[in-house]
Amino acid sequence: MGYRLGVDVGGTFTDLLLFNAETGAFWRHKTPSTPHDSSEGILNGVTAICAQAGVATSDIDYFLHGTTVATNAVLEGKGARVGLIATEGYRHIMQIARSFVPGGLAAWIIWPKPQPLAALEDTLTVKGRMNAAGQEVRPLDEASARSALTQLKQQGVEAITVSFINAYANGAHEKRVGELAREIMQDVPVSLSHEVLPEMQEYERTLTTVANAAVRPVVGKYVSNLRDRLAVSGMAGKLSLLRSDGGLMSAEKAEEHPVSILMSGPAGGVTGALWVAKNAGFNNILTLDVGGTSTDVALIENLEPRRQRTTEVGHLSVRASALDVKTVGAGGGSIAYVPELTKALRVGPQSAGAVPGPVAYGKGGELPTVTDANVVLGYLPENLLGGTFNLDREGAKKAVQTIADALGIDLMAAARGIIDIVNENMFGALRMISVQQGYDPRHFALMGFGGAGPLHVNAVARLMGSWPAISPVSPGVLCALGDATTRMRTETARSFSRLAAQTEAEELISILDEMATQTRAELRSDGVPENQIESAFEVDVRYAGQAFEVPLTISADVLRRDGIDGILKRFDEEHLRLFTFNMDTPHEIVNLRAVALGASLNLPAAELPKGDGNPQAAKMRDHVLWMDGKEQAAIIYDRAQLRQGDIIAGPAIVVEMDSTTLIETGCVATVDAVGNILINLA
Repeated sequence: MGYRLGVDVGGTFTDLLLFNAETGAFWRHKTPSTPHDSSEGILNGVTAICAQAGVATSDIDYFLHGTTVATNAVLEGKGARVGLIATEGYRHIMQIARSFVPGGLAAWIIWPKPQPLAALEDTLTVKGRMNAAGQEVRPLDEASARSALTQLKQQGVEAITVSFINAYANGAHEKRVGELAREIMQDVPVSLSHEVLPEMQEYERTLTTVANAAVRPVVGKYVSNLRDRLAVSGMAGKLSLLRSDGGLMSAEKAEEHPVSILMSGPAGGVTGALWVAKNAGFNNILTLDVGGTSTDVALIENLEPRRQRTTEVGHLSVRASALDVKTVGAGGGSIAYVPELTKALRVGPQSAGAVPGPVAYGKGGELPTVTDANVVLGYLPENLLGGTFNLDREGAKKAVQTIADALGIDLMAAARGIIDIVNENMFGALRMISVQQGYDPRHFALMGFGGAGPLHVNAVARLMGSWPAISPVSPGVLCALGDATTRMRTETARSFSRLAAQTEAEELISILDEMATQTRAELRSDGVPENQIESAFEVDVRYAGQAFEVPLTISADVLRRDGIDGILKRFDEEHLRLFTFNMDTPHEIVNLRAVALGASLNLPAAELPKGDGNPQAAKMRDHVLWMDGKEQAAIIYDRAQLRQGDIIAGPAIVVEMDSTTLIETGCVATVDAVGNILINLA
């Protein structure tokens, strides 16, 4: 096993991390992103990092990539024009949708309903019907199918979705229409609902398949372009993309099922944090991924990140497995302002972004941001990225002074107010994935990463009571590290829909074994050896009559040992934790899922040389910052010079190529064996 290259494309920077899987040595690089053609920025980074490591591109065995190309296509409304073929009588399925309106009572008055991804004029119906048991009630009318496809071709649709009633039980009709579509429309991609999501609930299945179709041409073009550019550069390694659930899928599978990579970007940070946690000896972690525009948070319990059965992007909520990541509009570029009406300081969600960016960046920004407040307070030294990037502190002061004047307070109080508010916003997001889901944050460590995470992790840990606050090695490129260190994953689902009292354990085991065979075959086709594949199972359970299910992980061995009663006992425990009550209603088993996983990569973390506890050798210079209402003397350290066991008393700042770590007054940091900075109350 040679070199693995993790690549994470962000809005401002493309992060790369090259990993030698045998020695644990790694190299990191940040290069400006190229939004007009992401592959250009990627190739620039690949060339630079290979030169840095002294390896040829042909030496890279695995190219592992987290991308927001599918996310952005949805958010920006740049997906393909989708033609939808539905069962006769169900033409308005996308318009009827679900009677759920987000945002509380006011939304009933002001909520603008988003346009369906498949327009009504591009939705046609075909005669034919299956019942819920998968038996044919009326045969497929191929003449009406040909007519519908011909009409959609004339209307200029760029992708086709076929979603028939009860196709999850029998997809024969969909399969035949798919064959006709490929015959009539040749190169137009076709998505069949029984392949994308073989589960009951017609609207969710149709919506998910339409979303898959909408991003297929965009993702296909992106992947093929990237593959060609990499081939020209001499790279022959396997190209894989990060799924929303934190696993990897081959580029070919990603082109067919891009709905699985809608949250590929944020997933990289969680998988990177998981690798760090394993090497640092922490089982329970809250993650704080702070970028320029937003903060992503997630929860890892017993080295297992929480997953959910829905992927949410903007207004779109599709039925596809994803890591449970919550996002809040609080980042380094978040703009501070004082509304005329309330005269109360606000921060975000508006962002200065990469262009013009914070005032301190000197790229034309004029509005005060969180980064500017950090510069004014002295938390961000004026030399960044190893001295290659200088910040304009005077410009930042002038910008933050506008906030001070509007509030009638002094400059430092205004700057600290901006930081306190953005920290509270991050605190609110973390409460959503911990306290509101039945977890006590005091039982978790808090890991801050992304460009600005280590600047805020100490303060947010105080609010959460989550110690230690961890600044991992290379926090700015942790998403790329996650891409490089995760494993292959695929899954399939099947609706079951039966009362638990009428179900035998052996029947479930038989179906799960059949599904496991299917998923293992998929991984084998992606080049994963049979002896490296591990199977896992999930079952969705609810109280009969409920409109939602609780997913539970199970194994065939545990199912044989504990039977159906064992599943129901676990469901009751989980339901009580989530909702604080249980019901006397009968239980219903709704869906079954089989997951196949490639081998866990036992990639080592390089151990630091041992120090004597004194960080003096890493000291760069003395410094002054503003904390606890007054100026305080601090020290700036170079992270590259720190040694295992070094102890740093706050206030202090640790700088490195891709991020800056702030250690507050009353706290003390220790450098662990593999270089993580662990901050605790003194």
